[in-house]
Amino acid sequence: MRPGRQLAVLGFIFVVLYLLVFFAGASGSWKDRLEPKLGLDLIGGTRVTLEATNSVDGKPPTAENLEEAREIIESRVNAFGVAEAEVVTEGNRNIVISLPGENRNLDDVGEAAELRFRKVLKGADGSGTAAVPPAATPAPSGSAAPTGAATPTPTGSASPKVTSSPSGGQGGMAPASPSATPTPSASATASPSAAAPSASAEPVPASIEEQRKAIEQKIGAAAWQAANGLQAPADLTADPSLAEKLKPFGTLSPQEVAVLPAQMQFNVPTIGCTQLDQRPPASISDPKQQVVSCEDGASKYLLDQAKVEGTDVSDADAVLDQTNAWVVSLDFTGDGQGKWTSLTREAFNNEGQACDATALGQDGKCRVAVVLDNKIVSSPEIQGVLTGNSQITGTFTQKDASTLAGQLRYGALPVTFEQQEAQNVTATLGASHLRAGLLAAGIGMLLVIIYAFFYYRLLGSVIFLSLILSALLVFGALVVLGRQIGFTLTLAGIAGMIVSLGVAADSFVIYFERLKDEIREGRSPRSAVPRAWIRARRTIISANAITLLSAVVLYVVSVGTVKGFAFALGLATVLDLVVVFLFRHPIMTMFARTQAFLSPRVSGLGRALPARNQPTQPRNPRAKEA
Repeated sequence: MRPGRQLAVLGFIFVVLYLLVFFAGASGSWKDRLEPKLGLDLIGGTRVTLEATNSVDGKPPTAENLEEAREIIESRVNAFGVAEAEVVTEGNRNIVISLPGENRNLDDVGEAAELRFRKVLKGADGSGTAAVPPAATPAPSGSAAPTGAATPTPTGSASPKVTSSPSGGQGGMAPASPSATPTPSASATASPSAAAPSASAEPVPASIEEQRKAIEQKIGAAAWQAANGLQAPADLTADPSLAEKLKPFGTLSPQEVAVLPAQMQFNVPTIGCTQLDQRPPASISDPKQQVVSCEDGASKYLLDQAKVEGTDVSDADAVLDQTNAWVVSLDFTGDGQGKWTSLTREAFNNEGQACDATALGQDGKCRVAVVLDNKIVSSPEIQGVLTGNSQITGTFTQKDASTLAGQLRYGALPVTFEQQEAQNVTATLGASHLRAGLLAAGIGMLLVIIYAFFYYRLLGSVIFLSLILSALLVFGALVVLGRQIGFTLTLAGIAGMIVSLGVAADSFVIYFERLKDEIREGRSPRSAVPRAWIRARRTIISANAITLLSAVVLYVVSVGTVKGFAFALGLATVLDLVVVFLFRHPIMTMFARTQAFLSPRVSGLGRALPARNQPTQPRNPRAKEA
């Protein structure tokens, strides 16, 4: 054979690989270009556990729904601009998100992101105080002053726009007329259509009815009857004794408030936005029901059925508008555009006088609330019939707009989640793990090398050089794969590479022992090397193939860090085969031509060489007798 050819091919592979390491998608200093992507357990980051919940029956979600939710959440997380995020299912309820690098706030990625467009029917104060309010009660819109957070307002991309007339620093929300004070008389004058269909139009599940009975026992029959008798938001100034009766509603938890009828949630003034905003996910997800929601934590609104839903939105993007402000552009589907046009026409004309005085904007037009999950994103006044797409605008930062666009673009989650655990792994702890992993890998390689030199002597140098070349190949592959496919090295991956050292050592033992067998059978070292290679090659390939197959199966059926272990083990096994064929056998052929290879003390072949030479030595009967 010509060993120079195999060594030249190996050299070519190294040159190409490290050209990719230093120049393919690389930036920064030479040191930065040599750094592989490290996992959360090595450099720190954020880990969040979400538990699937169901507000009705408490049953776990189906495997299909959980996997669909995992894919949506993974898309939302990757929208942050990081491809190394890990989103996996755990058990039949949990989804675990691991994001290496800087700590991030992942509270929003688990939100259902159910988008609903609902017409605002009535408005009321949402402070939730049980005390008798002062005589001059502010209008609902007046209490919804911006708090510095993003308060986006949808605007139509086609003229006339869904805009809000700025007044008194109201920002993106159109204020109601000054005379629209939420009093019983104002609400009572609303047409009957404003109250239909109500939350009681659909059959109430038995579980919800049982919870309502438990709430009635908790707050007392008097409070429950008083709340049931309300036909409009109670005016505590007209009947101070009513405040004392309704005060127990202020002690209810958000979970308990969520099961109350929508009319009761709206009419009882002691049920405030603090309770409504903290209701469990999907508490107002039914598009066929009237619901109650808050805006800016201060204004409480009774909302109509959802005439346009998130499924009617075909795409959403965070873009800059003409004023260089970040907005979320919405593209509707064909059917969705028709629904949106119909909803804006209905609101603009206030058909059936469904919107009462407390819900009208400054120009006397109905408002449409953009409801995301349980909260109102904005509730602009409709100033015309829109036949084009829309934008959600406001004081968005790029991050806020991108987050909202990602939630809408990738769709609503089929399962609702509650955050159970949020853990930030510090970079210091990650660096400690990295040092421990590298130390373990170094010790493992050192032990193999010590054993190799002790047992095989000169042949131990072949093992040493092979391991060094394998390590360089694996390291370069990790750097390139980290840039191209986002593969991250974790402690489990380091463990897989350590295990691969044992597989590599096995192939050495097989080859060298075959070589000894050939020499014992009387062949010269030069002829024994290729014959031993032929006999050992099949065994080496079979052993590595089994290891590789195990790694592939483990990668397919496992999740989380176990995948990293399987991937690293399989990668190291493949590269070990490359070194076996392109370095180990050629270098052994070259060694067989040296004089040192014929020395038992130097070569490490032990007694194989004396056994071969013994028949050619003259016999000494005295020595035999001795």
